[in-house]
Amino acid sequence: MRNTRMTDQKYSLEEIRLRLNELDDQLLQLLSERREMSIEVAKSKVQTSKPVRDADREQQLLVKLINNGQDKYQLDAQYITKLFHTIIEDSVLLQQSYLQNLANPELSRKPLARVAFLGSKGSYSHLASREYFSRKNTELIELNCEHFKQVANTVESGHADFGVLPIENTSSGSINEVYDLLQHTTLYIVGELTLPIEHCLVANSELRLEEIKTLYSHPQPHAQCSEFLSKLDGVKLESCASTADAMRKVKELNRNDVAAIGNASSGKLYGLQPIQDNIANQTENHTRFIVVARKPVEVSAQIPAKTTLIMSTSQEAGSLVETLLILQRYGINMTKLESRPIMGNPWEEMFYVDLEAHLDSEPMQQALSELTKITKHLKVLGCYPSENVKPTQVKLQ
Repeated sequence: MRNTRMTDQKYSLEEIRLRLNELDDQLLQLLSERREMSIEVAKSKVQTSKPVRDADREQQLLVKLINNGQDKYQLDAQYITKLFHTIIEDSVLLQQSYLQNLANPELSRKPLARVAFLGSKGSYSHLASREYFSRKNTELIELNCEHFKQVANTVESGHADFGVLPIENTSSGSINEVYDLLQHTTLYIVGELTLPIEHCLVANSELRLEEIKTLYSHPQPHAQCSEFLSKLDGVKLESCASTADAMRKVKELNRNDVAAIGNASSGKLYGLQPIQDNIANQTENHTRFIVVARKPVEVSAQIPAKTTLIMSTSQEAGSLVETLLILQRYGINMTKLESRPIMGNPWEEMFYVDLEAHLDSEPMQQALSELTKITKHLKVLGCYPSENVKPTQVKLQ
């Protein structure tokens, strides 16, 4: 006789779905209320001048949540940690945005912004633009550009308020064309964003990999997916101005022997379907974008900040080491050091440095004073809020 005990259900599938919908609505309401409380916390910190992040408080909160979740609700520690890392990150960014609006009231009065980015709608730069400004509750007038220099020119000329530029990728490294552009621009870096890059192959219809004759993409995804592409025999690689332009090209050709490297959700904008995912060399593939504008922003002293500068040193041995020792002496952490040739000056290089420091802090001002004396050229490209929120660390059993 068939054992029906295991299949007996207390509720019908329809009843279960209705209850899940109710629970989801309750979760949304609670998340909204929690966001409101996060803003209240930010308001209180204005009075006390406390920094946005309190690592000890966050750690205690997370440990308590993990213990309660395990003991009271039989929830997995990994699940709780992943969920509340997202919630804490959102809370931190909300509070930073609130404090930044106080420090830059003219920006908070502009709910509409013109933003220039590389490629058409659906490019990674377009996705990064929307992600960054969604945190600011800012509506966008989107201006797509054909190359990086056009992005900078559009902002410099006043036709756009902001520009969004990719500057480095965890797989393919620094985007040299953007670094070279920063040597000559009058723009300032006013923000940053790190976006997860999820490369896949998209095509007009389902097809086998061996049927692909031509593959379109921007050169950066080509480099980031080089290991996968090396296994495709006889496929011609064609470069486009952006991943969005590559997907649009495939759609226009309307052939069953072409594909593009892009993002699955962006592919849907062009009526394309994914045929192969997870094609990047690294599973953790992220691109860091910078936001540039004609004027610098004021950064609240309560917010973790980054300062980016460029400098050139003398040709004498040990000159670069001497500059780095100054940063070490003042306890300033360097997160990026990139060298690029100086156009017109053979064998000379410009160094780009990202520092975890507020420009107006005493250690940073003292370091700049000393660096100015020993460098041939030094320019601050910008001081801006650090929006890469490092997860609160707890030891899981």
